[in-house]
Amino acid sequence: MERDKGGFSTIELMACAASKMLKDNRSVLVGTGLPIIAASLAQKTHAPHLLIIFEAGGVGPQLPTLPISVGDSRTFYKAVMATSMNYVMSFLQAGYADYGFLGAAQIDMYGNINTTVIGDIDKPKVRLPGSGGANDAGSLAWKTIIIMRQDKKRFVKKVDFITTPGYLTGPGEREKAGLPEDTGPYRVITQLGVMGFDEETKRMKLLSLHPGVTVKEVVENTSFELIIPEKIPQTPSPTEKELKVLREEIDPAGIVLKRK
Repeated sequence: MERDKGGFSTIELMACAASKMLKDNRSVLVGTGLPIIAASLAQKTHAPHLLIIFEAGGVGPQLPTLPISVGDSRTFYKAVMATSMNYVMSFLQAGYADYGFLGAAQIDMYGNINTTVIGDIDKPKVRLPGSGGANDAGSLAWKTIIIMRQDKKRFVKKVDFITTPGYLTGPGEREKAGLPEDTGPYRVITQLGVMGFDEETKRMKLLSLHPGVTVKEVVENTSFELIIPEKIPQTPSPTEKELKVLREEIDPAGIVLKRK
């Protein structure tokens, strides 16, 4: 995941690509790791009025450096509110979160996410951390953004457990399940490219390839049939300003960016 591509790492490219999806004057509930980095980068560059929300209760902080978790004291730094997890979940339920920004262990073609178990639920091969606020974010935020590694074991035909609903089994299924209309998965960012979802079928489709990555690589690392458009643009490379902010302001210790 750390291949150098013209002076930046793949993980830096992913963070920059993800940050560009977060618009100014919007709100985002973020998970630990890369989602925090991308949201912080957006806030420090093109989206100064982005309202960052943490499930532990920090609402609207101005992050000084990278928090190590969603409950780190830095998630309350210069925040507009220091509240509770219950309040944050109510905030989501009321429809006030524009984006939910999550990681995942498995994902399928409809954007259903597994962060609970690998294998059978009663006798799992691996037990994962579980939902936390991921189900709430994926169920109730207007747009869900997922950032994760792409390979055949993670991009699967059917997730072993639906921790967070995507479009379930296709068009209209979220609504049948009682979830709000016009919500659901929006983008998936991996080390290979950026994916979105077809408006009619709700299936995942390739939107852009990262520099040096081919369509063949993406297909070889996906276990389901991905929609491949005729023309696929290249993901924009990080700017010098973005890299400077990432390396000197957000994660100078290399906790997530892991620079050599």
